[in-house]
Amino acid sequence: MMEIVVRWSSPLPAEERFLRLLDDVEQGRFENYRQDADKRRFLTGRVLAKTVAAEWLGVAVDTVKFDATCEDCGKPHGRPTVPGADLTLSISHSGDLIGVAATPSVPVGLDVETANRRADDGLIDYALSPAEVASLTGLADDERSRAFFVYWTRKEAVMKATGKGLRIPLQSITFSRYDEPARLASSDDPALDPARTRLVDLKAADGYRAAIAVLTTDELSVTEEHWTP
Repeated sequence: MMEIVVRWSSPLPAEERFLRLLDDVEQGRFENYRQDADKRRFLTGRVLAKTVAAEWLGVAVDTVKFDATCEDCGKPHGRPTVPGADLTLSISHSGDLIGVAATPSVPVGLDVETANRRADDGLIDYALSPAEVASLTGLADDERSRAFFVYWTRKEAVMKATGKGLRIPLQSITFSRYDEPARLASSDDPALDPARTRLVDLKAADGYRAAIAVLTTDELSVTEEHWTP
């Protein structure tokens, strides 16, 4: 059994005690965001991730340094890692909720979405496999949107875990029904093997949908915490 903690936070204020935890590259990224809300989400994600990493590694939070070099383009917007550490992190945010999940050097993906979004036919046809589309038949509009975003967060979580993102066609993977425990039922892409993929639908917070995916054969035990600095 793999024990995983997912830590959630509302956006932090841009105060010195948090800003000083950003390195020069992170400071540059923070300043490049034009909207205050985007700045605060980025800051919160980094502070939250560094707090989790510090606890995991048994070090002071202000000593944690991330390498976020993108494997594709070399720019510093990739998944944050601590070089040499037995640790994998995934950060996700939507609206006023930011989350971080950590695993021991096992690919992990976390996704959170606001639950008040609508799902039109075009989005459903783009994202869901035929079996998933069929499961929505007969649902009222609100129910259909809620069910769709259960599938969507699961798909985003596994895409993040593989590191391939939308290079894996969304229709090529099928999950268990939206009202059943999360499970990858089938995959046409070799990057995702149902036997080595574990998922959990998360509670997150009122007004949000979330899921975590880990590429492992171990079963998952996930604890969710809401962090107050």
